[in-house]
Amino acid sequence: MITADGGSRMGKKVLYKSLVDESLKLAQSPPEKVLIFRRGLDPDMPTVAGRDVDWHEFAAPHAGAQVPCAWLESNEPSYILYTSGTTGKPKGVQRDVGGYCVALASSMELIYCGHAGETMFTTSDIGWVVGHSYIIYGPLIAGMTTIMYEGVPIRPDAGIWWKIVQDHKVTVMFSAPTAIRVLKKQDPAYLSKYDLGSLRHLFLAGEPLDEPTHVWIAGALKKPVIDHYWQTETGWPILSAVPGVEQTRNKFGSPSFPVYGYDLQLLRESDASEAGPDEKAVVAIVPPLPPGVMSTVWGDDERFVKTYFTTFASKMVYATFDWGIRDRDGYYFILGRTDDVINVAGHRLGTREIEEAVSMHANIAECAVVGVADALKGQMPLAFAVAKDTSTLASPEGRKQLEKEVMETVDRQLGAIARPKAVHFVTLLPKTRSGKTLRRAIQALAEGRDAGDLTTIEDPAALEQLTSALAGK
Repeated sequence: MITADGGSRMGKKVLYKSLVDESLKLAQSPPEKVLIFRRGLDPDMPTVAGRDVDWHEFAAPHAGAQVPCAWLESNEPSYILYTSGTTGKPKGVQRDVGGYCVALASSMELIYCGHAGETMFTTSDIGWVVGHSYIIYGPLIAGMTTIMYEGVPIRPDAGIWWKIVQDHKVTVMFSAPTAIRVLKKQDPAYLSKYDLGSLRHLFLAGEPLDEPTHVWIAGALKKPVIDHYWQTETGWPILSAVPGVEQTRNKFGSPSFPVYGYDLQLLRESDASEAGPDEKAVVAIVPPLPPGVMSTVWGDDERFVKTYFTTFASKMVYATFDWGIRDRDGYYFILGRTDDVINVAGHRLGTREIEEAVSMHANIAECAVVGVADALKGQMPLAFAVAKDTSTLASPEGRKQLEKEVMETVDRQLGAIARPKAVHFVTLLPKTRSGKTLRRAIQALAEGRDAGDLTTIEDPAALEQLTSALAGK
């Protein structure tokens, strides 16, 4: 394992090595060695004799070494990247080598219009699929310089990204709508402070791009802002304008058209027939999948087929698990998930995963987690939990303490990105007589919408508790 002593976020130290040590205690097959790059962020960092190796001591004898390229058969696995699962068990997305390289090389030329000798700045986390595809592999395959940036878009000030564009002559930039919504709240003078003449396009992906944000950033930059849509599973865009082939008109809120290589269809959930214009349906891809898309779920081919290709009994197609529509001009719009995965600032999180993490607190008997609309991050998880020992909830202080502990439990299990917006404590959850938790109804009530037909609920008192908890009573 390769790690560092720590990192920094919003001026706060995040100590990586201590997290690594804790993880390896739980691992069934821990690595024999841990290679550590010291950044001076954790001077008291403990080390394990015989296992931990200092990066500088290890690298010194190899300085200037020429390492030959390792040639692999096209279908060899390139990497595994875990993504959320509705069952609570994350899926290991396995990608190949050859097809992935072909897809990225073509996308750099035809979609992103990046050329050898130019510079690309992708602001994503490097551990997520965008970081893999378009911080590391894509730009380097295209012969471009790529920028790795650690931090948030408003530190040291809200002009830092635009200063990077100016100083490094960035031609292609890739970010997420949430980041742009953060910048929208800052002083607009930062956008006119720097010379952005080198910038050709700004691409946004990871979550739906709302029209006000799209209009604002396009007007502020005076550059084309291209919304596009893809998934961890695909590794590169499914829907996008392709300016390297032809110039097409942007429609706000739309990621435009299917990218070459994708036989994309909108299928009715009822019978897998193709939907008409402006009709909501499931976004599906007819096999064979194009190069670059996942080849299987790591170690579980059966789960790969069962998860992605059995949504429709009458037709074997890849389901994206997203709703979409196509207007009469052929432009596509993504409407949200068909399953229990929520999108938090571009990161897909399974509600079942978060429920499992919440339930790991010793005082939680059961819980339900739903995604609720959030103006900044798109969606946020909201938890409703039943405590084993309700005496701790007798006072406001006790409730706050238990909520804090539950959130810390989620942080430890899944990371801060999965932390619920709030944890509401109830004595029972809304369920059907068969024991199924009514998550859709919970979500509707949490968002102030009509919860629909609730005649199947086993105990109406659960709804009263839910409503009182949301009202802060």
